[in-house]
Amino acid sequence: MNQLVFRFRAAVILTIAACPYTLAQSGGTHWVATWATAQQAPGFGFGGRGRGARGGQAPATPPAPPPSTLVDQTARMILRTTIGGKRIRVEFSNAFGTAPVEFGSAHVALRAKDSSIVAGSDRGLMFDGKPSARLLPGATLLSDPVDLDVPKLSDLAISVYVPGDSGRASGHSQALHTTYISKGDTTGATEMADATTTVAWYWISSVDVLAPADAGAIVAFGDSITDGTTSTVNTDRSWPSLLAERLEANKATANISVLNLGIAGNQVLADGAGVSALARFDRDVLAQPGVKWLMILEGINDMNIAGRGGNNGGGSTLAAGDLIAGMKQMIDRAHAHGIKVIGCTLTPYGNATEKVEAMRQALNKFIRTPGSFDAMVDFDKVIQDPAAPMQFKAGYNNTDKLHPNDAGYKAMADAIDLSIFTTKGAKR
Repeated sequence: MNQLVFRFRAAVILTIAACPYTLAQSGGTHWVATWATAQQAPGFGFGGRGRGARGGQAPATPPAPPPSTLVDQTARMILRTTIGGKRIRVEFSNAFGTAPVEFGSAHVALRAKDSSIVAGSDRGLMFDGKPSARLLPGATLLSDPVDLDVPKLSDLAISVYVPGDSGRASGHSQALHTTYISKGDTTGATEMADATTTVAWYWISSVDVLAPADAGAIVAFGDSITDGTTSTVNTDRSWPSLLAERLEANKATANISVLNLGIAGNQVLADGAGVSALARFDRDVLAQPGVKWLMILEGINDMNIAGRGGNNGGGSTLAAGDLIAGMKQMIDRAHAHGIKVIGCTLTPYGNATEKVEAMRQALNKFIRTPGSFDAMVDFDKVIQDPAAPMQFKAGYNNTDKLHPNDAGYKAMADAIDLSIFTTKGAKR
């Protein structure tokens, strides 16, 4: 018996030693992503498609295309948290890189204004106790946890220094936040003077906070309308960002984060602007720490390309049934991991052909049908002009007849029943 007890105690000690984060997560806490973004193949569309910072008007001078490689340079990237925490870690991804990337140093801090950081908030990130790290091709790299009091809905500045040639960088082309690039290692600088700017993120893929046991994450999974195309840059006006504001203002949902995993131009069934939704599902949905809910708003790009006879996994023969089958795949995969799935109807496209509109209506019918999803948000009804259902309601579109403006995105976020994300749940 004594020998058995000894073996049991030894096994417990070995288990704790093998799991360095076990003690960090004691006391009913766990890691939950407060922010995330989807990785894209290097060079595709870098620079973003947001609007200028003045009431949604296009900028007088569009941002210059960012460099696809960094050489002896620091990139300081700005992002907006959703839930807060006092201990964080940062994940980097080289999902589409073909060579290792050497990080000379990386820092995280609270952002004050523009490229400047809040005094006393700068933290050097460590990787297995070291300030430098190698990010392998196709891999992710998680920093050691660091103590930092991060408020909810606050701006973080993540700075990464690449001493050599990074090669073509994995990242996200539509950050909708200004990124500052300077010469040399300025990761710990209070402000990055004389920096060049762009609107893209390099390598950063998520930021996690140590959160209470009841905290969880929503993944907003989609294309440009989720990514925030045509919303105003540096104002967090995409519908996932606005949903996060509503959640944090409501006591019953204040511990729920929103992760924007949209990619402008993405398709459900074929690669293009990033790999297809089905191909990136594991990385962008299932791998997110603390994910409990999935909102899917995607399919219009498959339809439009099919309408032009393009190659999208179905070409001109694509039918709504193909997209519905893809949706069912994602629902089943999410359910297998205990994730509830909310279907979001596709918003109007005023320039759609009859074929595209017929497919949109068929997919929306499937989404509205009880039993298809755990819950449903009817974005189409919120955005459309009741007198002309293929068109946006007046004041909700900038002119392209496809993407909402800031007011349209707000209407979408406001239409979401927050009880979907509580134990009570929402009625369909």
